[in-house]
Amino acid sequence: MLTYTYVSEGTFALMEKPKPVLQHERDAIVKVTLASICSSDLHIKHGSVPRAVPGITVGHEMVGIVEEVGSAVTNVKPGDRVTVNVETFCGECFFCKKGFVNNCTDQNGGWALGCRIDGGQAEYARIPYADNGLTKIPDHVTDEQALFTGDILSTGYWGAKIGEIRPADTVLVIGAGPTGLCTMMCAGLYSPSKIIALDTDESRLQLAKNAGLADIIWNPQQMTEKELEMRIKEESHGRGADTVFEVAGGRETFQLAWKLARPNGIVAVIAMYEEDQVIPLPQMYGKNLTFKTGGVDGSDCERIMELIADGKIDTTCLITHRMSFTDILKGYEIFENKEDGAIKIAVKL
Repeated sequence: MLTYTYVSEGTFALMEKPKPVLQHERDAIVKVTLASICSSDLHIKHGSVPRAVPGITVGHEMVGIVEEVGSAVTNVKPGDRVTVNVETFCGECFFCKKGFVNNCTDQNGGWALGCRIDGGQAEYARIPYADNGLTKIPDHVTDEQALFTGDILSTGYWGAKIGEIRPADTVLVIGAGPTGLCTMMCAGLYSPSKIIALDTDESRLQLAKNAGLADIIWNPQQMTEKELEMRIKEESHGRGADTVFEVAGGRETFQLAWKLARPNGIVAVIAMYEEDQVIPLPQMYGKNLTFKTGGVDGSDCERIMELIADGKIDTTCLITHRMSFTDILKGYEIFENKEDGAIKIAVKL
């Protein structure tokens, strides 16, 4: 079968590999029908994910049709349309039982697909712990509607949950890329008074506004930091944002996040960084902020699918490009360089 594979730092390539087979009674084999390219794939390419194993098939954002299941799999069966969870988790360890599935203690627990074991930018994928890692897609939900359920939409949903948003709060989202847009979408479920989006890309800001994901959009390059702080306070009764989501992943945006939060506010760091960040404790002394960081606990896919099925979440507005699997190299080039207003790319297999 054809796969897109991590060869070495800086190099991915299309190559043939054997079709995967069941290795455990809790596995399933999924025929991939639609996949996408994620920023995390780029982090692997850039050598920023130390655990990534050269030679693995990349990709962790996909939907498909179950082709085969192990003898212990009970929730899905051959022929079911499914979306795949970015997290692999046993469901039985200390962390899984508390919902912290990103820290599953299984040897392949957490983000394994497309990082430590073969992923889904391929014609077929083996999914360990299939009862946990696969979510059935209702008949009236399209592949494109379901595509982001297991990764960036789960990240946005998890981020909004840890952000402790209350009705009438002022929410600030730094970064209007794919995950930032999903975070805005899910933050809206908590009825904040307003969602403010910051980004330096005007087209992404306009998408956030036009799709109804953000009430206010600002480009921080068009004002000084002092002016930005003042405008945030003007929109939040003079206090600052109740919850700040840092989804951009830059040194400047990390610092901006805590500066724009109100005293006793929440700073939720959703971004993945390619370098260490510094928390300047003396400067922030007295703000009494709560920082929350980490990788997504993708344990709410069933609920997310219900919201999609009910029309309360729709991420199809993020798909700006569609192409065949044989053109995935071009897709990576477009995605990495943000060409032609690229947000997300749907890859048809």
